[in-house]
Amino acid sequence: MESETQTLLSRNAVPIIDLENSVENVSQNLRKALSDKGYALLINHGISVEKIKTAWKYFDDFIELPDEVKSIYERSKALDAENHGYVSPGMERFDGRTPEFRHAYNICKLEPEFLPENQLPGFTNHINSLTNDFNELGRFILQALALSLDVKPSFFLDKHSYMLSDDRYNLTTLRMLYYPPVVDQDPGKVIRCGAHADYCTFTLLAQDSEGGLEVKLRGSEKWERVGHLPGALFINCGETMALWTNQRYHALQHRVVVPDQGNKRQQGRHSIAYFCHPDSSTLIDPKELKPSEKVSEQPRIYNAYDLTMELARAAYGHNYS
Repeated sequence: MESETQTLLSRNAVPIIDLENSVENVSQNLRKALSDKGYALLINHGISVEKIKTAWKYFDDFIELPDEVKSIYERSKALDAENHGYVSPGMERFDGRTPEFRHAYNICKLEPEFLPENQLPGFTNHINSLTNDFNELGRFILQALALSLDVKPSFFLDKHSYMLSDDRYNLTTLRMLYYPPVVDQDPGKVIRCGAHADYCTFTLLAQDSEGGLEVKLRGSEKWERVGHLPGALFINCGETMALWTNQRYHALQHRVVVPDQGNKRQQGRHSIAYFCHPDSSTLIDPKELKPSEKVSEQPRIYNAYDLTMELARAAYGHNYS
């Protein structure tokens, strides 16, 4: 049982931010959470739990399709995009060795010709509606983040204009995930998601169970289980925000492990991640955010696209496609 596993949530060690409060209040709480820990749980965020569950049901139906049909939508076959499409279990390995036991569908294009609309009627409309919800919430968070860093409220909004509207200009991605039960596999030889920090400005994560999400808190080398608050969204900073803020905000190391308990291993786990990226041409310059500590004399200034590609190559240089 989850209650038998001590978690950060059970120890009251997780920042919980109520988004029904004013943007000024949210900004203050984000500043403390993201500088101290790099993550928080968001409640009253306005995204329907039922809408998220419906997306998971669509993805379950997609996974049940024949392999030859799923292969049509593989990420490697997406036109004019490096990240859009289906990723089957074992294709990704953060450490280059351990198979990552999950199904994923990266959504960067919203037109029906790039989605399995023929096999899953209604999928396109539903995903477009859900991405609109995440974008709306994302814009609120971007405004709060700007206030938290004492810059004008539109600072980040102006640099995130194309979220999930045109992947030629912005790499924001909605990623559907399903982690199958671990029944026949040796749980010591697979992992659900290897240790990493995200590349983006921030990530929002919806999940249907605790399921093994672990984090390394700032300044610690210890992995700790987060715990599950039904209906809440998990938020964490990515490498882009860490660089932008001169490390004031922490890029959270996290992973998803196979649960220790046999009954938990034999249950599947769903999640949806919204990776919020700046527009690809945006220059990530920490001096724009008036850092409290001196920035190195000649920092390398990346545009957002090049930064993401460099981080991805570093993580997947052994198997990057």
